[in-house]
Amino acid sequence: MPKNNDRSVSASTSEQRRENASEWSPLTRYASEFFGTFLLVLGGVGTALFAANVPNATDNQQGVGYLGVALAFGLTLVAGISAVGHISGGHFNPAVTLGLLAAGRTDAKHVIGYIVAQVLGGAVATSLLAAVLSGKPGAFTAARDAGFASNGFGASSPGGYGLGSVFLIEALLTGVFIAVILSITAKKEYQAVAPLGIGLTLTLIHLVSIPVSNTSVNPARSIATAIYGGSTPIAELWVFIVAPVIGGIAAGLIVRLAGRRRFTA
Repeated sequence: MPKNNDRSVSASTSEQRRENASEWSPLTRYASEFFGTFLLVLGGVGTALFAANVPNATDNQQGVGYLGVALAFGLTLVAGISAVGHISGGHFNPAVTLGLLAAGRTDAKHVIGYIVAQVLGGAVATSLLAAVLSGKPGAFTAARDAGFASNGFGASSPGGYGLGSVFLIEALLTGVFIAVILSITAKKEYQAVAPLGIGLTLTLIHLVSIPVSNTSVNPARSIATAIYGGSTPIAELWVFIVAPVIGGIAAGLIVRLAGRRRFTA
């Protein structure tokens, strides 16, 4: 094995080494990130749009509510990592990619390709959801007027939380998420359960922060919904790009500076 500082992305995780990820082309890795992010946004945002409040927000006897949305994001992440994690590492999130880069776990030459693929995957997912909503009179307009499951602060926060609270929780929980990913993927004994552990962590993060910010911790997810959410989500989008990126990079640097630079298979 090459020294840690010289590793390519194909050798950045034990799973990728075990699955001979070096045989996969960069295009295949980017396609995997596109698919995984597409699946994450389709499942999580789709649940929020179609199933969270059924038949409506005040009579929610059939709807899945916050718990269902949180589980949807967690379960789709488990599915995505299980399906293509051995190819690309299963980031599906620009903050994860940048956090792993800061931790020395991802090759810089693939970062732009990963992030572009993630943003495109999320945008395609919400575009298809918008197309489905357009099949019912008034459904797309209602979803857009409600923010299209976008993230926000102040009046756009489900619980009315201000900018400072939203920024803090997004940065903090993204950092926690990155720390869990770095830890659980570093241990041979946890390889089989890594997708489940990471997915359940994302579920927990949603349970904590849906009332505060509608939960981003993922700029690609926030961009994807803001596209169809109207002017307010677009104006507030910067928070859900900057805060997760700061939290992710900070967590990656902390782990790296703590000295855990060698991750064995």
